Amino acid sequence: MTQAPAAPRNTRRRHDREIVSLAVPAFGALVAEPLFVMADSAIVGHLGTPQLAGLGIAAALLTTAVSVFVFLAYATTAAVARRVGAGDLPAAIRQGMDGVWLALLLGAGVIAVVLPAAPWLIHLFGASDTAAPYAVTYLRVSSLGIPAMLVVLAATGILRGLQDTRTPLYVAIGGFTLNAALNVGLVYGAGLGIAGSAWGTVTAQFAMAAVYLRVVVRGARRHGASLRPDAAGIRASAQAGVPLLVRTLSLRAVLMIATAVAARLGDADIAAHQIILSLWSLLAFALDAIAIAGQAIIGRYLGAEDTEGARQACRRMVEWGIAAGVVLGLLVAVARPLFIPLFTGDDTVRDAPLPALLVVALSQPVSGIVFVLDGVLMGAGDGPYLAWAMLLTLACFAPVALLVPAFGGGLTALWWAMALMMSVRMLTLWLRARSGRWLVTGATR
Repeated sequence: MTQAPAAPRNTRRRHDREIVSLAVPAFGALVAEPLFVMADSAIVGHLGTPQLAGLGIAAALLTTAVSVFVFLAYATTAAVARRVGAGDLPAAIRQGMDGVWLALLLGAGVIAVVLPAAPWLIHLFGASDTAAPYAVTYLRVSSLGIPAMLVVLAATGILRGLQDTRTPLYVAIGGFTLNAALNVGLVYGAGLGIAGSAWGTVTAQFAMAAVYLRVVVRGARRHGASLRPDAAGIRASAQAGVPLLVRTLSLRAVLMIATAVAARLGDADIAAHQIILSLWSLLAFALDAIAIAGQAIIGRYLGAEDTEGARQACRRMVEWGIAAGVVLGLLVAVARPLFIPLFTGDDTVRDAPLPALLVVALSQPVSGIVFVLDGVLMGAGDGPYLAWAMLLTLACFAPVALLVPAFGGGLTALWWAMALMMSVRMLTLWLRARSGRWLVTGATR
């Protein structure tokens, strides 16, 4: 990071209040999202094993499809926050609406691909003959909700850019509650089976999108912002999203390589790897909440042309990231013997993750820095650098991870490779933050 004098205590406290007010609701909303799949799994699981297997495959495909477009939230947050900092709320909302229109276009394109290709996609994932029909049914029905899911991402970015993370939390809680109620009613009450679960989720997703759009439209009318699609604005949103798409795909490639390597280590190791990965993802939600606060705060400071405020906010958020990483690491180290039995009673699987979980615990402070600086640079609109940095990280990680089985390494060695990956990310992000080249001010980058 660029060197800056230590901020006065009252300034640090102001930053702390901002970070907490944005990060805590953001964490709640992030945790609420996986609950959709968990609720569906709990309800469909009672229909039978083939239905649950079909749901698992279809849900994995849907999650991948939507996560690829997470840039709709990230890029929109940064762009809207900059205009908020510049004091131009009408332009901020117009910028956000360009992201919403882009989300609708992308959603329509995904539906056009998934509906006819659903059987092929399910077959590609190796679904059994008994599970495949259920997977195809769930995937085809649920794909109809993808435009709503992408609108939710873009609208969430608008509200985060407007420094509002509470509304997304309330919408996520409401959506989860509606989803669970509809699933029970349609699966069992109406007797629709797995299709009822899919229709319940689609309905809840469109309800969430409608609430978001109502909030955004009301804000647009209040500030006299246009809601009509603007080709140039939509094109600009897409261009801003491309580097973040590359970043996201590179990160997904890292996780896929890690899972593939774990699968080559044996059944016990891949089972243990999935347990560790689930915990790692939960820890990532906590750290990502600070990153989301960083996107909103940094974008606002740079829009207001306050580089000193951006530096101080960055420094304070890094301190928060390190502190959160230390606390989470200690919790993992202490609770790891208690965590594993929640997932398995197999002694072989239960013992395998313990040393690897210690590696996860030790790497949490590094993860804290990575997530925060990732959010800071996103808030600054520094997407091209993030793309190249993640590609470099992938290039460093892939050969090391792939050599783990060749050299007789086990699951712990694989997670040391994951720790190396996070360390490379930290180095690339820290060098960029230190250079100050991300400090580009103005309503647009």
